[in-house]
Amino acid sequence: MSMSARASARADTHASARADSHESARADELTYRPVRPTEIEACAGIWRTAINDYIARLGQDEIPPEMNPIVRLFTHLQATDPGRFVVATEPAGNTDGGERVVAFALAIRRERIWYLSMLFVLPELQGAGVGRQLLAHVLPDDDGVARATATDSAQPISNALYATYGIVPRMPLLNLSGLPQRPEAFGALPSGVVPVAFDTIAAGPPDGPGHRRLTAAVDALDRELLGAAHPMDHRFLRMESRHGWLYHGPDGAPLGYGYAGEAGRLGPVAVRDESLLAPVLGHLTSVVVPRGAFATWIGGAADRAVVALLGAGFRLDQFPILLCWDRPFADFSRYLPISPGLI
Repeated sequence: MSMSARASARADTHASARADSHESARADELTYRPVRPTEIEACAGIWRTAINDYIARLGQDEIPPEMNPIVRLFTHLQATDPGRFVVATEPAGNTDGGERVVAFALAIRRERIWYLSMLFVLPELQGAGVGRQLLAHVLPDDDGVARATATDSAQPISNALYATYGIVPRMPLLNLSGLPQRPEAFGALPSGVVPVAFDTIAAGPPDGPGHRRLTAAVDALDRELLGAAHPMDHRFLRMESRHGWLYHGPDGAPLGYGYAGEAGRLGPVAVRDESLLAPVLGHLTSVVVPRGAFATWIGGAADRAVVALLGAGFRLDQFPILLCWDRPFADFSRYLPISPGLI
């Protein structure tokens, strides 16, 4: 099982009976505070432990111990949203600082969107209300924001917790992976639609006119299709070696953008016309050669693109993720997210 296929799983599930020192721990006995940079690796360990605890019971392969990608993601989100990355700790005299991180929640704010990226609790503390306490620490206190998250469809208790706040499952988020064995299934880009690499547009100094034009075009597409601009996440994607293209129409106007990388990650993708989604995916999979297979996250609303991916030879992996929100904020028939952990 790939790391990203479970990156949005929520681990405040029912607790198995455990005869250990944490069995009687209660949520109000823990300390809740913003994460410290030195604790990010501990949070990554909780992420892996909590997911492996329940997927093993489902007969799924464990997440391997390679943690660098998730640590880089956590580091990025701690830098952009330090007050929304909260840990729960308990006293531990044999550790540095005298405390041990046992759970964490990580949310981000992108203009009018609040998004719960992660919430994980060590298995021995699940069922004690720790997840609810963490959620209370990161929820927004204003009504002018859409609240959203992505949860694992195999986690009914987590789904119910978020639904009590109105963040209700609305749409499946599918993970498809593979190689374009039948690329004709995507269809060709329409005549006059021209892809231009981000690197070509933004050639020159970081504060130069090319960078400004690219940022303005991508921000406008994101506000229209996702509901918020998030240039800090686009910078992170480029640091992660995802290559971007801007798609221009016959009149030169931007019609969409898309990313792909040699690590196999495909997306995000945003297009003004949903009929462009499959051809853009076809272009991206033709210009980047992955080290293994491609993998992408796609909402159920993008049905034509799902059909094209399956027709091209991709397969549907794992259980679906559930996209949840309390009010509509994005058009997922025209937008493919970065991942369940970073919309």
